[in-house]
Amino acid sequence: MVMDFALIRENLARVREEIDHIRCTEGLSQEVRIIAVTKGHPVEAIAAAQAVGIEDIGENRIQEALEKRVTAADLPVRWHLIGHLQSNKAKFVPGNFSIVHSLDTLKVAEALARALRRSAMEGTALEPLRALLQVNVAGEEQKSGCPADQAAELAHRMAEMPELRLEGLMTMAPLSGGERTRRDVFSGLCKLRDGLVSNGLVLPELSMGMSGDFPAAVAEGATMIRLGTVLFGER
Repeated sequence: MVMDFALIRENLARVREEIDHIRCTEGLSQEVRIIAVTKGHPVEAIAAAQAVGIEDIGENRIQEALEKRVTAADLPVRWHLIGHLQSNKAKFVPGNFSIVHSLDTLKVAEALARALRRSAMEGTALEPLRALLQVNVAGEEQKSGCPADQAAELAHRMAEMPELRLEGLMTMAPLSGGERTRRDVFSGLCKLRDGLVSNGLVLPELSMGMSGDFPAAVAEGATMIRLGTVLFGER
């Protein structure tokens, strides 16, 4: 598959223009990092994204990401794990991902910490793994993420783990519902983050917003948006 570099460049320019417009309208100044989501796309999509200045690549599935890393080993990009992580797959994360967006249970966080300690014992010393706590703000049964009323306790437990560096929170808005619903979910995550910061945590990142709802996320303070379709088109 040959990626249309010109199309991706144009799509990226439109996204950045919209981000700038929203920040100006809302009186915001946060940096918004674009995570190019290449799930289901060939490795050429990663090269195309990097060629137009995107340095952050998001993958949902560990096995797919590991296979792409082999082919894209020479590309200077940061790999983000944005999909649900099971504790039995935690061993594949150290050394392969710069940041995990989807920690949502203490069990998974502890599995990651063990995997990092094991790497150190085997002679591969790694920096603490950057991590985000995924919160199910909307309370959707089919979605991953810890319940909002449990987020504070889990965040503090994760922040105490020397192997992890908790940097913020992540959420997904419901696919159904309008602009108000989306903004309520994203503002809920922002308020939750602000409460945790007031209790001593340092959480600069808010990962929220995808191709269909990133404008609402940016308006509510997103610092990372996870974009696939709006950049690359349909899979």
